[in-house]
Amino acid sequence: MALLKIAQIGEPVLRKTAKALTETEINSAQIHALIDDMIETMRDANGAGIAANQVYAPVQICVIETRGNNPRYPHKPQIPLTVMINPIITPLGDEKFDNIEGCLSVPNLRGLVPRHAYILVEYLDRDGNTQQAEYAGVSAGTFQHECDHLLGQLYVDKVADPTTLSTVDNFARHHEANRVAQATEVVARYGG
Repeated sequence: MALLKIAQIGEPVLRKTAKALTETEINSAQIHALIDDMIETMRDANGAGIAANQVYAPVQICVIETRGNNPRYPHKPQIPLTVMINPIITPLGDEKFDNIEGCLSVPNLRGLVPRHAYILVEYLDRDGNTQQAEYAGVSAGTFQHECDHLLGQLYVDKVADPTTLSTVDNFARHHEANRVAQATEVVARYGG
C-alpha cells in the first residue's frame, strides 16, 4: 500500500465527472490496489472519506470511514469502512439540514452545506456485489459529499451562505462550539 497525493482545489481532475467501472475493471488487481491506497491515504490524512478523483484517478470509487477518534471530525457518528463503486444517491424526501463540511482537497476551510436529511445509496462493493443502504443526518451528508466528488463537484460549490466559510483556525476560535452543538442536534434528530 502507498500514500497517494491528494489533489487540491484548482486541479482539473477535481472538476471531471468520474468514469463508471465495468465488472472486469472492478475485479482487477489495479483497482483493488487503488482502493487499498485510498483507504490508507484517507486514514493518514484524517479524512472521513475520499473519492478516487481526489487522488488523480477519475473513476467512480469512494471510500468512507468515520471513527470517534478523528481529530478533524469528532462530532461525526461512526461509519464502518465502506467502499463504494459506481454509487447512486437517491434523496428520500425533501427535508434538508445544514452540514458542517471541510475537504481534504480544500484545505484549511469549513462551511455549511444544505444536505438531504435522508438518502438511499446504491453501489457495488469492492467485490462487485450490489449493495444498498439508507443513511440519515450527518452520515447522509458524508455520503453526499464524497459522491459529489465523482460528479466533479466540491462542497464549496454548494455552500448556500458564503459567510459560513471559515478557516479551520477561525472555525475553532469562533464557530466550532455552536456548529458542533448543531451537529449533535442533527445526530440526535436523525440518528446519524
